[in-house]
Amino acid sequence: MKKVHVIGGGLAGPEAALQAASLGCEVTLFEMRPHRSTEAHQTSDFAELVCSNSLKSESENSAPWLLKQEMRRAGSFLLKEADASAVPAGHALAVDRIEFSRRVADAIAAHPRITVVREEVTALSEDADHITVLASGPLTSPALAGELQRLTGSDQLAFYDSIAPIVDASTIDMEKVYFAARWDKGTADYINCPFTKEEYEAFLEALLAAEKVASKDWEKPQYFEACLPIDELARRGRDTLRFGPMKPAGLTNPKTGRWPYACVQLRQENLRADSYNLVGFQNHMKYGDQAKVLRMIPGLENAKFLRYGQIHRNTYINSPAVLNDTLQLKAHPSILIAGQLSGVEGYTESIAGGLLAGRFAAMLARGEQLATPPRQTAHGSLLHYITHSEAKGFQPANITFDLLPPLEDELRKKIRDKKERHRIQCERALGAWGEWLAAEKSLLPA
Repeated sequence: MKKVHVIGGGLAGPEAALQAASLGCEVTLFEMRPHRSTEAHQTSDFAELVCSNSLKSESENSAPWLLKQEMRRAGSFLLKEADASAVPAGHALAVDRIEFSRRVADAIAAHPRITVVREEVTALSEDADHITVLASGPLTSPALAGELQRLTGSDQLAFYDSIAPIVDASTIDMEKVYFAARWDKGTADYINCPFTKEEYEAFLEALLAAEKVASKDWEKPQYFEACLPIDELARRGRDTLRFGPMKPAGLTNPKTGRWPYACVQLRQENLRADSYNLVGFQNHMKYGDQAKVLRMIPGLENAKFLRYGQIHRNTYINSPAVLNDTLQLKAHPSILIAGQLSGVEGYTESIAGGLLAGRFAAMLARGEQLATPPRQTAHGSLLHYITHSEAKGFQPANITFDLLPPLEDELRKKIRDKKERHRIQCERALGAWGEWLAAEKSLLPA
């Protein structure tokens, strides 16, 4: 049996390594940190969550819920550790970042078939003795990115992702805020900072006037539309923030019995609840201006910020042009691409990509034919999107119902309720996923 080399210790890499090792492969997991860090990472830990601590909704029959349900049924190692390190977050799955990383590291260290090598990989080879899973993430080092560009013969694309600020919980003025979950879904785990119209207008003016971090001459911002910085949103219209990260709908203030004019939500960072992140508040302001502007948020006037927001450059391959639906490079089939580098966006989606890549790598190592998950599943739909989209203008995607096959026209006409349609799509997806897993078990050892 061939060995498996996994490059990258973020989310997709450890999941791929654990999957392949559990299926009988000898795995070497390469991670360049701490010898070489990135613009965004603060530690050399495995599975460090950089931008947020949320793995999205756990609301039944939502698209993120479906993806996680498929992952749980397939035995995702990282999702198991996420569940074990969860913190209160209403109807979402959020984790204690430090505990999550620790548990992932322990799982890797405990596996007898995984060897960890802490060094930067700068060359990709197609040696006959191993399969490679490249999961180096959106902050792939320049040398390795250049090597990937050489192999694919295709220009790499770039966009800018963001990091939200984190505030010390003890410095929040609790008299001015309130706990609530939007539309009362789940438990009231979010701290809500309500704005009056006058407060919002003053905040907006300060945000627009704040000094931004200057881009380098060679940089051309190509923001990912689903993760825009608040200063960019503010420039698009005076009410854009009120329909985005500052949306007040469904957040009834118990002091007034009404929705505020605008609202900033804070989400718990860890089990101790001693820090909270500002949901969706990634930005491109200089730190000094961030301190001034963010302290205009009601309840944060005297806040101590443990981390300010950032913008960092992310890269990903033009997957429809260079990748097949088993995550193999078309021109180099012994090299698989997993995680955000492949064009999926989001923590959960990255782990899902690692799950598939690890299983595909194990099958290749055994010389067996690869079996892709059905199109009607969340995993199958993600694979279909990144490998069958229009190559020109390709952008990363989160899991949404738009990616899944729609119901038949006759059924859609009969069932007008969107929630019921989604329930049927989820039921079909989980059924197809179960059949695929059952068939795969006959090919791979337990």
